[in-house]
Amino acid sequence: MIKKGIKLFGIAIAGMVIIVLVTATLFINLSPQFGGSPSKAQQQQYAQSAQFKDGIFVNAIPTTRDIGFVNTIRVLYDFLFKELPGLEPASPLPVQKIDSLQIIGKPPALKRLTWFGHSACLLEMEGKRIFFDPMLGKSPSPHPLLGPKRYSKELPINIDKLPFIDAVVLSHDHYDHLDYESIIKLKDKVGRFYVPLGVGVHLEKWNVPAEKIIELDWWQESKENGFTFICTPARHFSGRGLFNGFTTLWASWVVKTDNSNVYFSGDSGYGPHFKEIGNKYGPFDFVMLECGQYNELWKDIHMMPEQTVEAALDLKGKLMMPIHWGAFTLAMHTWTDPINRVTTRAHERLVPITTPKIGEAVVLQQPEFPHSTWWK
Repeated sequence: MIKKGIKLFGIAIAGMVIIVLVTATLFINLSPQFGGSPSKAQQQQYAQSAQFKDGIFVNAIPTTRDIGFVNTIRVLYDFLFKELPGLEPASPLPVQKIDSLQIIGKPPALKRLTWFGHSACLLEMEGKRIFFDPMLGKSPSPHPLLGPKRYSKELPINIDKLPFIDAVVLSHDHYDHLDYESIIKLKDKVGRFYVPLGVGVHLEKWNVPAEKIIELDWWQESKENGFTFICTPARHFSGRGLFNGFTTLWASWVVKTDNSNVYFSGDSGYGPHFKEIGNKYGPFDFVMLECGQYNELWKDIHMMPEQTVEAALDLKGKLMMPIHWGAFTLAMHTWTDPINRVTTRAHERLVPITTPKIGEAVVLQQPEFPHSTWWK
């Protein structure tokens, strides 16, 4: 009887494992959130890129995200079981609301940036609206139940209230930058999508017309209506599923006109590419730089806050704004650690920095910029 009981218990466990595996497989294969996969023909096109080697995209300098088995277990344990005071705000973050008339009714010469939290930034410049990494969803994951929740209960403006967006610029395909629900809601009111090589596969899977998508390799540029969009290097990685890492490219971006020049970092570890970009395209009026979700174990792919300031200096940025913080907990540091450390180092290095609330506008023509310590 005991042997029979053990056998039945083993069969039950095996059955549950099979059910979990089948459910996970169906979820990955049938859920549109995971996006598309490059075809063999597309991979052959990518092979022309200096960044594409042995079937995957690679960084310009040696970069690792492998933290080892023991460290992986420790990090997972910390995320699941360790309670760190201040990991999230004690209450939902305040959001400064805006309405569509504020965006539509601007003078053509206005240069204004509105932060939506994390890396989502709406730039209004010379009569155009450009949205960088518009991740406006509740959780950076394939499903809201599988990931951390946004710190704020609302956005500065709901997606359906946004006016026409001339361009969406995407840095890479990770969930905290490329959000399925946000793209579905935005796609019919966007003129162009500027993306690194391969990311267009996801957009086409989500029924974004191919003619709206412009894919670029590092150092390539696209010009339209007086604007130049330049795809520039970053030090990171990509992937939305279990087995498609490094199949699309990651990037930072330069957007310039005859009168304006801005930079958006996307995600990146620190490296010589910042100085190279600064020497080639700087100085910049405004730089939006990653600051947050870091750890010494993976600083190759996410800068530490002090390195963010060095990147601003390398880029020759006249004014910097920290991004990639203030929305989600994706690393084991307090939610205010990034902004406290980066502002301290910026003041030490005499780097001009702006720290707007979520929804608060940074108007670049004004002599003063938001610089309150609102998070305290």
